[in-house]
Amino acid sequence: MDPRQFRNIAGAFATGVTVVTAINSAGKPVGMTVNSFTALSLDPPLVLVTVAQSASLFDDFTNVHGFAVNILTDQQESLSRTFAAKDIDRFAGLSYQSGVTSSPILPDVLGYFDCEVYDRIPCGDHMILVGHVVYGQITEGDPLLFVRGKYLTAVRS
Repeated sequence: MDPRQFRNIAGAFATGVTVVTAINSAGKPVGMTVNSFTALSLDPPLVLVTVAQSASLFDDFTNVHGFAVNILTDQQESLSRTFAAKDIDRFAGLSYQSGVTSSPILPDVLGYFDCEVYDRIPCGDHMILVGHVVYGQITEGDPLLFVRGKYLTAVRS
């Protein structure tokens, strides 16, 4: 399969937008925008995210003990863009709370999962990072969506 065609087909599937955060081995907060996220298991409660080997934070996420999946609201497109940017301090001027795993919980998110690392699985040009959910919360609001390379907001009927 041609990589561009694969990407175009996969991009037709609308996803929610998350920012995955952690504290790296140097004790610094790290985070990146991720739409490759899914709930994996109810018993035990597991979620997974994928991290590209080419990602600037790949080594950071390879070594974390815990991470948080912050689910963005339709009002947080700029936060998504910040955490997708390269070569910047993504946490500059941003206040956050520390979760149970010490992972940063971003302000005003729709919800979050705070996870201990359950498994790391090399797969293709990515690493699958499986998290055992130890805590989480949900609030009111609508999710930020991403499809065909564009941000969208949910339409309520």
